[in-house]
Amino acid sequence: MPDQTTPDIIYTKVDEAPELASASLLPIIRSFAAAAGVSVGTRDISLAGRIIAAFPDHLREDQRIPDDLAVLGELVKTPQANVVKLPNISASVPQLVAAIRELQGQGYDLPDYPEKPGTDAEKDARARYDAIKGSAVNPVLREGNSDRRAASAVKSFAQKNPHRMGKWTPESKTRVASMTGGDFFANEVSATLPRAAKADIVLKAADGTETVLKSGVAYPEGTVVDATFMSARALSEFLAAEIAATKEEGTLFSLHMKATMMKVSDPIIFGHAVRMWLKPVFDEFGDEMAALGVDPASGMGDLLARVKDRPEILAAIEKVRAERPPMYMVDSDRGITNLHVPSDVIIDASMPALIRGGGKGWGPDGKEHDANCVIPDSSYAPVYDEAIRFFKENGALDPATAGTVQNIGLMAQKAEEYGSHPTTFEVPKAGTVEMRLDDGSVLHSHDVEAGDIWRSASARRAPIEDWVQLAIDRQAATGYRSIFWLDANRAHDAELIAMVKPILEAKGVADRFEIMAPRAATRASLETITKGENTIAITGNVLRDYLTDLFPILELATSAKMLSIVKLMQGGGLFETGAGGSAPKHVQALVETNHLRWDSLGEFCALGESFRFLADTTGNEKARVLGDAVDVATQGYLDNDNSPRRKPGEPDNRDSHYWFARYWAHALAEQTRDADLAAHFAPVAQALTEGEAEIIAELRADRGQKVDLGGYYRTDPEKTAKVMRPSARLNAIIG
Repeated sequence: MPDQTTPDIIYTKVDEAPELASASLLPIIRSFAAAAGVSVGTRDISLAGRIIAAFPDHLREDQRIPDDLAVLGELVKTPQANVVKLPNISASVPQLVAAIRELQGQGYDLPDYPEKPGTDAEKDARARYDAIKGSAVNPVLREGNSDRRAASAVKSFAQKNPHRMGKWTPESKTRVASMTGGDFFANEVSATLPRAAKADIVLKAADGTETVLKSGVAYPEGTVVDATFMSARALSEFLAAEIAATKEEGTLFSLHMKATMMKVSDPIIFGHAVRMWLKPVFDEFGDEMAALGVDPASGMGDLLARVKDRPEILAAIEKVRAERPPMYMVDSDRGITNLHVPSDVIIDASMPALIRGGGKGWGPDGKEHDANCVIPDSSYAPVYDEAIRFFKENGALDPATAGTVQNIGLMAQKAEEYGSHPTTFEVPKAGTVEMRLDDGSVLHSHDVEAGDIWRSASARRAPIEDWVQLAIDRQAATGYRSIFWLDANRAHDAELIAMVKPILEAKGVADRFEIMAPRAATRASLETITKGENTIAITGNVLRDYLTDLFPILELATSAKMLSIVKLMQGGGLFETGAGGSAPKHVQALVETNHLRWDSLGEFCALGESFRFLADTTGNEKARVLGDAVDVATQGYLDNDNSPRRKPGEPDNRDSHYWFARYWAHALAEQTRDADLAAHFAPVAQALTEGEAEIIAELRADRGQKVDLGGYYRTDPEKTAKVMRPSARLNAIIG
């Protein structure tokens, strides 16, 4: 439960570009909020913060920090929760290792990440670090389902100022490749529990020995419990075939995974791709590379670093590279390939960007080419495949006339957290994996081989019912075409359909909703928005993640500008601010040129909702005035095109915050609902207007120069403030 010191609004401390932007924006928010008696606090859920919090016994007293993620995890289960959540790093192993090394260099006596833990201390450290990897934050905070959409002002601006789209032609060779058998989709089984139960996950080997992979997994009554596996042999055969097919087709080979959110399964699949790409090298030098610590799941970048002093291995790699098809590049200038780092290519950002670009990806020659988009599991690959087929037939979407796809997403209480839960395993030896319930019955069973990836996920009844009601409410509020993206031929979806239909019928609204498999729903949605009409996609967790990047990137050019409201099931509110997939490149540009392109529009949208929610829950009507004024300021920000520009020397994130503060102050000074607030902000608005020339000059004084932030994962607060708040006059006005 929150105590009396819990701030009215919690603003999360995160990583990379969003956190740098906070150094500029948060002082403005706090100053304006204080005038309405609203306190704004922070909680540290950054990767570095979570690492430090996990090892208090290794650190000096002055270095220790509380486990803010755990604190927030309890807060979001209360009606008082009001959290503005910025995008944080979902760490791959290379990112985790890099963050540990940086913190060690800053004086934190943290243990190294043990790749192969042997001692009890190493096993303990590995367990703590593994709890931080991947999508460790979102499942803890998302105690509600997702209502995600483009705010009307944002959508209107995108239509009036359409972004550039790549050209699609029927002759494009770009395609999606996924497995036709042996994958998670093909092997999935699912059941709804008629009673509360606990389950043990047991591997029964061919010789009769048993290994308990996980014990005592608890499920309440009505939980939909899935189990499935991906065949390592089928995966390897598929990857080999697609590498060869890509070579024959003359396109780029590109692998699209989510090795961050799917922190167990997808890094393993990524490692299979690296191993298959360099198969002749592993066949010849596998033992030697293993002795050097090579782990294919860490990517080719780590591999190359470990074999840099072995010229015979490097020569073998170059020989294979010359024989392979060209690879989709993350950074062709620096030679960073699709397979270099598992967290560099994230499917929900990479596939929409490729589709927006007319099916083109960057090759090693620095030019754009058609690509073979390899998405091994076929569960959601049809969404991207159908989008590509649609645009080949119809040409690119026109953002000036396109309607919008909103999303109602099932995600509360870790619903459908495929691949991230501690119920995903790389099978150590052949046998049968069983889910055994506490009454002795076997819920699910799979015959597996060594190296197969077995996983289980679940969705509880209460979140499912809440999700359906949220969809009913949204459809009633908009009247938009509403589609449940559920496949009757998929085991898990069939269980959901059996719950969804009776609820819709009992509410008398079944005729307002359609149920379609993802491929059909993709085409129906694209047909709808192409006509300038709107639709609501009602999806499970992973599709929520994928679609709330795909459609916004097509409609708005980015998903960072989306309004994302999580109505927490206990009555609180979580307001998310968009995606952070481009954040690393923004940080690199800031360090090199003192230019931060990050757009805080997502924060503006979330902020207005947070203030109004506070007014609804506490009766503080001054907070409502603040929130409504945020919307006016956001409209002014868009109408006057004050978004950050791409090139150094042009307006950036700090300029945009000045304009937002100015519009916000004027909106408050000119409103008639609260005389005290109007009187307070009138001189602020005047000072911001009169100081424009000086403020802009101070903000841009050191542009084009390198800056020192004191770190990447954990920056120095004073150095960061100096970089992100360079205008003395603006700082004095804000206070």
